Amino acid sequence: MKDAIRQCVAPLEESILALEQGRPASNEVTPVLEALGLTHLKLASAQVISLLDMLADGISPVNGSIVTALLRLCEAHKQFLYALAGVLDQPRAAAALPQLEVPTPTAVEPAPDAPDAGSAESAAVLAAAQPPDQAEAHAEAQANQVLAASKQGITSIRVPTERLDSLIELVGKLMVTFAVLSQSGTRGATLSASTLAELDTVITGLQTQVDAIRLVPLKQIFLPMNRLVQSLSQKMQKKVRFSISGDELALDKTIVESLNEPLVHLLRNALDHGLETAEERAEKGKDETGNVFLNAYRKGDTAYVEVSDDGRGLNAEKILRKAQERGLVEPGQDLSEQEIIQFVLASGFSTAEKVTDVSGRGVGMDAVANAVRAQLGGDITIENLPGAGSRFTLAIPLSRSVNEGIVDALICRVGPETLIVPSRDVLEIYAPLAHDLVALPDGSETVSVRGQIFHLLRLRRHLQLAGLCEDITQGLLITVRMGEVSAALLVDEVLRQQQVVVTGFTVPVQDIYTLPILGFGMMGESDALVLDIEKLLAEVSAPA
Repeated sequence: MKDAIRQCVAPLEESILALEQGRPASNEVTPVLEALGLTHLKLASAQVISLLDMLADGISPVNGSIVTALLRLCEAHKQFLYALAGVLDQPRAAAALPQLEVPTPTAVEPAPDAPDAGSAESAAVLAAAQPPDQAEAHAEAQANQVLAASKQGITSIRVPTERLDSLIELVGKLMVTFAVLSQSGTRGATLSASTLAELDTVITGLQTQVDAIRLVPLKQIFLPMNRLVQSLSQKMQKKVRFSISGDELALDKTIVESLNEPLVHLLRNALDHGLETAEERAEKGKDETGNVFLNAYRKGDTAYVEVSDDGRGLNAEKILRKAQERGLVEPGQDLSEQEIIQFVLASGFSTAEKVTDVSGRGVGMDAVANAVRAQLGGDITIENLPGAGSRFTLAIPLSRSVNEGIVDALICRVGPETLIVPSRDVLEIYAPLAHDLVALPDGSETVSVRGQIFHLLRLRRHLQLAGLCEDITQGLLITVRMGEVSAALLVDEVLRQQQVVVTGFTVPVQDIYTLPILGFGMMGESDALVLDIEKLLAEVSAPA
């Protein structure tokens, strides 16, 4: 029910946000006011009614304060419908409900100078209606609400009827093909080849349709970010102009869910650490209103999500001093600015003089990096923009999670066992030579693959399988990478590459054993265990 209510209110929120782009005409403002019920209000004051009429007629300009107030009315409608449906998480006090009144205009983008007294009087009446301390408390509550909502999973997806029709058609073809196989009798030898080819085509189409149904537009998580930015800008008394692009890009449901929390953290950092105050920007000759951008786009099999701002940028000298204090930089090591600012992603790294309640709260950017790399198998890069500001780019592979569904995989033999390695994490298969192996003093081993050094992981020894073979030339290396961590897995033989269906264990095996096994992979004629590459690499990178 909550999803249905949110989907009903979302178009109205989009219409309100569209009003902030330029100077809207009355035919754009009036439908929004009608949808919110403001054109049918019975008010005792003719002066207040005239203010609403001036807004509807386009006389009073639509500014950031008015957009914020209209968004709060949307939130109030949503909470009212939640209450009617009985799905409120917890009752709200009356004072905590979204108000029509807006906070002081200094917290958001200022209104343009209006030629008439009516607009100024309207802003004064609205600003005086809510005390500053109440506005700040409400801004903090609304920001926390957006963060809490970001941690909730997507429980429903809108599916066009044509996709469902196509899915039903494919299932029908699958049933017919199965019937042909089961009823072929003695003619099965001649029919099986063509029928199996048809079956493969139908199953591939079915998989494609199911994957398409799982796609969710980024708009579902980008839209609430408007409220987050507006609420935080009010709390920090900064003037912010927030721009979104690429929100029509559709990604797999699991990817969209996992993107929520990193984006909230990045936007908090952009507003708190990236943007200067209006006074600081004026001293530097900048526009007092700062800009924060949230952009998404796709290149090939990778999706990119960028959070950028036109603020003060990253101080490379300060970052370098902090990295030197922590022993992350070798004495005399010459690093470029791009290499220096990447230290921000190091575990526990922070240049903040004090912990704030807006961004960080003592948690560094490594929390975002870990979420992107561990949960999404992607990566994050940071760069200072020419002139001023910074850009954080999340690169996310579009392949589905190997924790569920149908995945491409390598079928390998390790001793007496057959194991499955998900292809998503594989770089290449390499036939090693004896001189590629280097033994380290601590007992670990590395191997050179085309000039690149990888930590060697002998799967027979690591999984305690029978029949250890010390000669690496008798096997094959599978190089894998997840994020910045990589390794070379030594297997006896790579049998083939095929698609497998990954299913979890029916008992909590991971809670009983520490083996890096993800689940069962069904290959048709037999099953095999699927290696958990993330856990394997975590064991490789763990300190001794």
